[in-house]
Amino acid sequence: MKLVLMCGLTAALLVTSACATAEKSTAKPATPAATPATAAATPVAPAATQGAQDFTLVNSTGVEIDKLYVSPHGSDDWEEDILGKDTLPDGQELDITFNRTEKAALWDLRIEDNKDNAIEWENLNLLEISKLTLTYKDGKATAHTE
Repeated sequence: MKLVLMCGLTAALLVTSACATAEKSTAKPATPAATPATAAATPVAPAATQGAQDFTLVNSTGVEIDKLYVSPHGSDDWEEDILGKDTLPDGQELDITFNRTEKAALWDLRIEDNKDNAIEWENLNLLEISKLTLTYKDGKATAHTE
């Protein structure tokens, strides 16, 4: 099953807790987030309206992602949970699209499970990433980029 969401200026990722590393990025354990706003799932827009930061997120963590945030690097706010009331089960993928007018290259991602365990990845250059696969093994979270 493939889910599709539209993302304007924000979105981020979660797994469980522990130290996390990411290829081409830095990950760090995070504290529980405040109650997120909800966003509705929408179909992928035509290529003319998609941004260069569009990517596919693959959940291979072994846990269900309950909340997902992506925000421009340097932003003080995670903004809305782009999953809204939905979740991203293990083994599923999600297409995240940006408005074509979005110019930021570096983004931070935050994911949370249903127990508010969170992991953040910083400085992801979404202009160079088309697929981001999250894994969690032996207490270590990793983001593999393509």
